[in-house]
Amino acid sequence: MGWKISQSPKVDTVYFAPGNGGTTNNIDISVENIASLAKFASENDCITIVGPEAPLANGIVDEFQKKELQIFGPTKSAAQLESSKVWAKNFMKRNGILTARFEVFENPKEAKEYARSVDFPLVVKADGLASGKGVIVCDDSTDVISAIDKILVQKSFGAAGDKIILEERIDGVEASYIAISDGTVAYPMATTQDHKRIFDNDKGPNTGGMGAYCPTPVIDKKTADDIQKNIIEKTIASMKKEGNPFQGFLYAGIMLKDGKPYVLEFNVRMGDPECQPIMVRMESDLYDYIKAGIDGNLSVLPGIKWKDQSAVCVVLASKGYPDSYPKNEEITGLETQDKNSYVFHAGTKRHDGKILTNGGRVLGVTALGGTLEQAIKNAYTRVDKINWPSKYFRTDIGKKGLT
Repeated sequence: MGWKISQSPKVDTVYFAPGNGGTTNNIDISVENIASLAKFASENDCITIVGPEAPLANGIVDEFQKKELQIFGPTKSAAQLESSKVWAKNFMKRNGILTARFEVFENPKEAKEYARSVDFPLVVKADGLASGKGVIVCDDSTDVISAIDKILVQKSFGAAGDKIILEERIDGVEASYIAISDGTVAYPMATTQDHKRIFDNDKGPNTGGMGAYCPTPVIDKKTADDIQKNIIEKTIASMKKEGNPFQGFLYAGIMLKDGKPYVLEFNVRMGDPECQPIMVRMESDLYDYIKAGIDGNLSVLPGIKWKDQSAVCVVLASKGYPDSYPKNEEITGLETQDKNSYVFHAGTKRHDGKILTNGGRVLGVTALGGTLEQAIKNAYTRVDKINWPSKYFRTDIGKKGLT
């Protein structure tokens, strides 16, 4: 988003807090230090765009608004759509938004009894924020029991797992649908499909996302219209009606089954890695839509324009992610330039003139192409030029779109 918004003629400088090895104008303030972020924004006449979920859940928007600072994102109360899966599921249930059957538990014994009593497969979800890893998709009752123990007994996700959801597992095609809202109206972004599992062919544990492509053919116009009307617009209207207007990026994780879109989860921010292919395809000025979102007059702008190309983002991670992984390994090959591809930094840092790994997901290599096939080829051509000792990536990003 910083890369995209810096292209606007209306923007002088983009600051990143705290930034990484690939960003400039980094400010050494933690995303948890809301008071210092507000002070910086005030002193530098900033409009603030919130990227990660934690500061939204902690009420950064509320604090900035109290100080009459311009900020784009939902309030702490509206951010419950992501910060509490229990809250979100109950919200969907009372407002008639299609989602899987579910029950909520705090007691592991009761959860296990329920798991043994149902005749359909289950997904176990931690209630709170868990960096995209708090969802365990289960194949059988043994998996479910293990997941219940992991979250409620072993406390693998800490307080985020004080409550769990046992949800019916809906097997279908997964996709991401993101919209930008001013609290009253919502404009769709381009459709995307994320690849959440760590290994090829969607094997292994969930991650924050190992790659994405845009647009996705699994959401045709009819399905997109259905999602926009019966999920996105219904959510925005219902939040407003409940006295909890939603302003920001609303992300619906969708499961398509038998032509019907079910909401798996809501995020209250731009998705990652969906953001990368969306931003490289966006022709409109992102600043205009952010500012209109803050001011509550999104409806005066036309729909967002998109390049007539496909885009693919391949996440380069460190081996061991999403569990433990090495850090401080030097990354080589970043100097290679290519007009069709971009390298967006995530878990990196700059030290003594070198770029080092500093996280599980390290880089998002993103490429455009006239077709999805060409975009995939362009992305992996760039991936092959970048190296560090524990580099790891999936080799099948975007292939779902080809089939």
